[in-house]
Amino acid sequence: MTDTYEYVCRPRTAVYPGSFDPVTLGHLDIIERGARQFDRLIVAVLNNSSKKPLFSIEERLELLRTVTKRWPNVEVDSFSDLTVNYMDAKNGDVIVRGIRSVTDFEYELQLASTNQKLNPRVETIFMMTNPKYSYLSSSIVKEIAHYGGDISELVAPEVETALRNKYKH
Repeated sequence: MTDTYEYVCRPRTAVYPGSFDPVTLGHLDIIERGARQFDRLIVAVLNNSSKKPLFSIEERLELLRTVTKRWPNVEVDSFSDLTVNYMDAKNGDVIVRGIRSVTDFEYELQLASTNQKLNPRVETIFMMTNPKYSYLSSSIVKEIAHYGGDISELVAPEVETALRNKYKH
């Protein structure tokens, strides 16, 4: 009985992992909603050596810190390990994942099942993306920005400026 009581009463920590290259309004929607659900939400930038990101880890961390400063229980960090190992290191309870489509769900279900197998203590919660962001991805934002298109309704102003500086528009 004591173990259950301690588990329920301690602050709940969730981790929202991703590449955030760059962070979009869809990501911020999930961050805001996650911050309401958990005592502590860590937005964790995955340092994936197999990808060639537009923004460096440091730039993504800085952008995330800037656009999430309004939520006092949101922290920004980075990692380059298995997510479940990062969860242990941060005493995380829940992995938060955003779902835009059925295709996302199939992929995310595989990840969640694998993570559950690797660490049964860690749960994954799926949050459906707000319908107005269901088409939105970092890749789409970068493509539009690359060609000088209007991204003002897709990303925060600070991210728009950073993208314009990258593409010199």
